[in-house]
Amino acid sequence: MSKILITGTAGFIGFHLVNKLLKETDWEIIGLDNVNDYYDVKLKFARLTETGIDRAKIENNTITQSYIHSNYCFIKLDLTDKENLINLFKEEKFDYIIHLAAQPGVRYSLENPEAYIESNITGFLNILECCRHYPVKHLVFASSSSVYGNNKKVPFSELDSVDHPISLYAATKKSNELMAHTYSHLFQIPMTGLRFFTVYGPWGRPDMAAFIFARKIMEGEEIEVYNFGEMERDFTFVDDIVGILPKILESPSVGNSDYLSNTDAKFGVYNIGGNNPVKIDYFIQLLEAALGKKARRKFSSIQPGDVKVTYADLEKISNDFGYSPKVNIEEGISKFIHWFERYYADFLDVTEN
Repeated sequence: MSKILITGTAGFIGFHLVNKLLKETDWEIIGLDNVNDYYDVKLKFARLTETGIDRAKIENNTITQSYIHSNYCFIKLDLTDKENLINLFKEEKFDYIIHLAAQPGVRYSLENPEAYIESNITGFLNILECCRHYPVKHLVFASSSSVYGNNKKVPFSELDSVDHPISLYAATKKSNELMAHTYSHLFQIPMTGLRFFTVYGPWGRPDMAAFIFARKIMEGEEIEVYNFGEMERDFTFVDDIVGILPKILESPSVGNSDYLSNTDAKFGVYNIGGNNPVKIDYFIQLLEAALGKKARRKFSSIQPGDVKVTYADLEKISNDFGYSPKVNIEEGISKFIHWFERYYADFLDVTEN
């Protein structure tokens, strides 16, 4: 039975991954999160509650262990707490790591750049150092489609240049890839970066378009539509991502030969996307139809740090793992709204006018 550490399990993707692995594997799982207040912690605690965590046990403690299944343990811990992170690796001797914890958001990085250095650089360095001193079979970590910046060539391929990020968030994710490659080369630890493309679905983040737009439509507020509605996003339903993650995790040697092949690093990167970019205005139309209410649009120019188009070339991940997105945008929005309407009433204590 493998022992796996998943960071960011109070977060969107981490929550879904834990649920999937608990249902489908006998792996021993330790989940880690600092439960910060970047967005409303009510949603984070609601996710944790869904996986059996008692909020009272962790809310006011820096480090708390909460066992909820014989093979699952949640720990509240910040990645910048190097001493306790090292102790965790030393005691648990993990086989695999899925590192999803990070400071997300493009626009927030303009206001709080320090948060991105602390979490995405220092925190990631601490994970790498732990893997160095307590080697694992494979470290899989979250990168982002943001690393492609405003590349004019679409779809974006893993072999395209990613040397010109246009947000600090993107720069930290590019840095993560370089740091991981270096550690893989120096210490022969298999590492794989996953460039996620605009993930959405039930239990999604409140700072993402689906949640923001749905809430404003329900409350009758204006939606600010940047770049005058001409932005395109390769939306990826969360189930498609968590569905392929275990297969990638257990295949550390696949796909490593074509990335910086002048080294002997056991390292690779993959796009994970929906392979079907849609205009933001169409995305809003789907939300309107699902909610049965029209949006009030306010069109404005593109914001600093935003990219105009994202579009994932999936040839590599398809060839290596047979990945093919199963949930199209129409079905995905329907599933998201089915969850959102319940969450909106149950957890936010707000009803539709």
